[in-house]
Amino acid sequence: MKLLIIEDEKKLASALSTLLQAENYLVDMSYDGISGLDMALTDLYDLILLDIMLPKMDGLAVLKALRNEKINTPVILLTARNQLEDRVKGLNIGADDYLTKPFAFEELLARIKAQFRRHLHITTDDVLNFGDLNFNINTLDLFRKDKSVKLTLKESEIMQLFMMRGKMITPKELIIERLWGYDSDVEDNNVEVYISFLRKKLKYLNSDTQIKTTRGVGYALEV
Repeated sequence: MKLLIIEDEKKLASALSTLLQAENYLVDMSYDGISGLDMALTDLYDLILLDIMLPKMDGLAVLKALRNEKINTPVILLTARNQLEDRVKGLNIGADDYLTKPFAFEELLARIKAQFRRHLHITTDDVLNFGDLNFNINTLDLFRKDKSVKLTLKESEIMQLFMMRGKMITPKELIIERLWGYDSDVEDNNVEVYISFLRKKLKYLNSDTQIKTTRGVGYALEV
C-alpha cells in the first residue's frame, strides 16, 4: 500500500513515515498544500494523510480540489483543530475520517486499516483476496487453501496493486511509478523480471489465478 503524507511539521511527517514503513507501507511526503496537491493528483496513492493547516494552500482546499478532479483516494484529515464545525466541514467536502492532534500512532494505524477494509475489500485480518488467492499484507504471505509462499517486498507491492485493481489492466508505467517513483530510471524489463517471479510462485501454489499480459498495454489478474 502506498500512502501520501501532506504535513508541514517535518518532524511529525518523518516520524509517521518511519512508523508506517515499519508496517510495510510505502510512504511519500509533502510539506505544503500546492506540492501535496500535485502529488495527490497523480492518483498513485491508496490513502492520503492530510493536515488542514498547511502553507501555500490549506488542507481543505487541497481536499476540495481532489474531489473536484474525481480523485476518490481515501483521505484522513490531521489537525490541531478540535471544533465540531471544522470536523463537519472537512467531512462534507469529502474527507473519509478525521483525527485531532495529538493522537496515538496505534489509533491512526487502526483508522488507516479501517479505510482499506472499507475501500479496498480487505478482510479484518488484513488479507487481500482475488480468485482463489489470499495475500496477507502484513506477513507478505501469498496463499491458496493450505499452501503458501512468501513474497519479496517488490513482489508483494506488485501483487497488492494487481489485487486492488482487480481485472483492470495495470500499465507498466504505473507499476514503475508506484514502486520506484516518478524520476526512476527503472526500465520495463525490471517489471518483467518481477512478473516472472510472481508467475513462478503462482504455479507453485497451483493457482487458477494467472497474470495476463496485454501486449503493449500492461498486466491484469485473470481466473
